[in-house]
Amino acid sequence: MTRLVAGLDIGGTKCAVSLGLLDDEGEVASIVAKRQFATPDAAREALAELADTLEDALRRTDVAGPLAAVGISCGGPLDSARGLLLSPPNLVGWGTVDVVGPFAARFGVPVGLQNDANACAVAEWRWGAGRGTRHMIFLTFGTGMGAGLILNGRLYAGANDMAGEIGHVTMETHGPAGYGKVGSFEGFCSGGGIAELARGYALAALQAGEPLSFCRSYEALGAITARLVGEAAMQGDAAAAEIMRVSGEQLGRGLAILVDVLNPERIVIGSIYGRQRSLLEPAALDALAGRALKRSLQACEIVPAQLGELAGDYGALAVARMALEEKEGL
Repeated sequence: MTRLVAGLDIGGTKCAVSLGLLDDEGEVASIVAKRQFATPDAAREALAELADTLEDALRRTDVAGPLAAVGISCGGPLDSARGLLLSPPNLVGWGTVDVVGPFAARFGVPVGLQNDANACAVAEWRWGAGRGTRHMIFLTFGTGMGAGLILNGRLYAGANDMAGEIGHVTMETHGPAGYGKVGSFEGFCSGGGIAELARGYALAALQAGEPLSFCRSYEALGAITARLVGEAAMQGDAAAAEIMRVSGEQLGRGLAILVDVLNPERIVIGSIYGRQRSLLEPAALDALAGRALKRSLQACEIVPAQLGELAGDYGALAVARMALEEKEGL
């Protein structure tokens, strides 16, 4: 028997609503519908549009059976037990918001909430690159650097949903900033951090009268992105390749901390790592091998995420599955 579940992925720029079918084993048999829209500025408007969009998707989707559960994925901080968002920085002005209550009341089904890193970790563990493991770490490596922890076959969220904030670990006393902390893991290993690092290189080159291929004027400094740097590196720009090497080396140092402390079987890395693996991996693995305990490292493999652009959808659906399991006492 298949069961219909809904996933709501709330992001700083867009929201997505997906409907998925779970088979008898709790696997996603298929995603049968997906809608998305720009995230409204106000929380009340966003929640209303999410609910209306979900209701419309249910009405227009030709799937037998009622909705069984709803899962909500959003950037933290949050309180998953009480269903509250706690002024997440990517949703400016939202404050403390009950996001679970309105959907539980309107649809009459179990509703779960997890931060986006945890949601994607569960999705990659269930349906992606983490399948078959009991001890897995998922790293976002996108706009920011966060982690979701699967330990002993269960999601580990910590005492108050703050486990996995590896991005805030200080790697250097100087360097690009992540979430306001100079030289942090997120500073070196995130889209914004790589762009900031590249701007420093580009500015020095402009001042020396030797502009880089990806930034030929002072006006172009603000247009630098991690993708632009990666493309320049692939085309042979030495400075761009060095920037990616630095990011890769810091990634390896961060991975060593995780390997030594948590002894995982697999670390799954998303977003930028998958797109720029050839540039990041050599330096990352060298740094990891030089710093991690050999016995711990022998038990761990480093792999790119598999769910790609659908990670947010699968993540929210994974949270719905968790809500359904909790209701059924599994």
